[in-house]
Order: sequence, then C-alpha cells, then structure tokens
Amino acid sequence: MQQAASPAPGPLRVASYNIHKGVVGLGPAKRLSIHGLQEGLRHLQADLIFLQEVQFTHRHHARRFAHWPELPQHELLGQALGLHTAYHTNATTRHGEHGNALLSRFPILSVAHHDVSDHRFEQRGLLHVRLALHPPVEPAAQVPVLHCVVVHFGLFGAGRKRQIARLVHYIAAHIPTEDPIIVAGDFNDWRGQLGAELAAVHVVDVSARSASRPDVQLPRWHHRVRTYPARLPLMPLDRIYARGFSARQLELGWGADWARLSDHAPLLVELDPAEGVPAGSTAAAGASIPAYE
Repeated sequence: MQQAASPAPGPLRVASYNIHKGVVGLGPAKRLSIHGLQEGLRHLQADLIFLQEVQFTHRHHARRFAHWPELPQHELLGQALGLHTAYHTNATTRHGEHGNALLSRFPILSVAHHDVSDHRFEQRGLLHVRLALHPPVEPAAQVPVLHCVVVHFGLFGAGRKRQIARLVHYIAAHIPTEDPIIVAGDFNDWRGQLGAELAAVHVVDVSARSASRPDVQLPRWHHRVRTYPARLPLMPLDRIYARGFSARQLELGWGADWARLSDHAPLLVELDPAEGVPAGSTAAAGASIPAYE
C-alpha cells in the first residue's frame, strides 16, 4: 500500500483565475491584457495558481496586437513569476488553441489530461498535475505528492452535472484516497448548485463563506463567493475544493483594476495542512485582495 503523502509543511496560498485568454473587450475595443496579468498575478503572491482560458496560440491576435507574446501564455506568466508551469489544450479553434494551466512553486512530477466535453460545441477538459511538495527525507523515501486538478466546466446545467460526475469518477480512479488534492477552476455554476458531489471522494469546498449556524446542506448559493463579472461580482462561478487542508483565509480581487485584466475576479484561499478534514468544512470569511496598481 502506498504511504500516505503529507501536505506542505506550512500554509499554501492557492488562487483560481479565468484570465479570458489574456484579452479583454469586444470588437474594436478589444485590447491585450496578458502583460498586465503578470503584475496582477504577482500581487496575489500565490504558491499555486489554477488558470483557465489560457491561450497557447492565436494567429489572428498575433497579427492584430503589436505586443502579442511569442511564448504561450502559461510560459510567459510562469517565467515572469519564477514558477513551474503545466498546460494542456482544451479547445482548438480556427485561429488557435486554449486550455487550462497550473503555475506552481513546487516541482512538477507529471501532467495528465482528461476530456470531459459534453458535446461537440464545447471542448472541455481536466488538467491533472502531480507536484512534489518537498524532497524526501531519505534518498529511498517516497516523495510527498499533491494532486492539483484544474477544471473549466460547460455553459449548460445538465452538461455541468455530467462533467462533475466525471470529475468525481476520475479522482476515485486515478488519485489514491490518502493523497491530498486541490481542485479549482471555473465551474460556470452561476446558481451555486454543484459541489456536494465531491464529498464522495472526501473533497470539500474551501472557498465558501462560513455560516453563522452549522448546516449539512452547506454551501448554499448565498455562501458562495461571487467572482463574475470582475468589476462588480454577481455570480459564484469560480471555486476551490480540497482534501487534506482547511482554509484560514479567503480573498477576492475585484473592482476596476482587476476588470482591466479579465472578466472574472481572482479567487484566493490560504490553506493549512490538516489530517482528516471533515466533510462540510468551509472557509472563514476574509478580506478582498487590495487594488494592486
């Protein structure tokens, strides 16, 4: 039997952010935001950044924008922040391709992708990255592993339910039950209905606001942190779930500064390692991320 892996020795700052392909606006008003995102992400000071809608290449934008980066966006951001990077394409379009990415302070052991597309009009996938949290104490000892799964679910409710069922099945089939996990991304769940399914694999929402009274039905819609649109968040689209951790601080970056970078607000949770975190644990309410200017 595999030895239980321990979470990181200290608290982790974990962010989830849909970066809207590094471009904001529509039509003639469309402008490049990928370079500003470097400073925005640096301001988060996160150990792990779960990114969605990351552009690998886009031939039309490369011709239109004078400062379109030569590197794929995950590599550009990783180099700017000094972080390890993992990426896999979800969708291929006429002009290029985009997908999910992970930026990590910890070395990457392996990268896998699992297609959860529900129909041919929306290409969706899970990015599964295994991280080495710290070197083994002895040369022959096993490396403690953290599993990170970046998700971006579809726009239709019935499809999202099937996609989260596939996520649960994937975790059960591919991730040892004793290993810590962080699952984060854009669930596109504006009604706040998804998430309880992950309790089947002992993964709980660490990005929900705590409630004044314990409730087995938590988190409900009004306990979800609203992340969209970035200027004035009204919908709880983005989430962070975990096994092997408990949340100590919950933060959200929103307002005019963040709206200049993406239509989503970045969600950030500070996590403490914890053995046997009970199902239904929720994060303590925290402050917003200040404007970075």
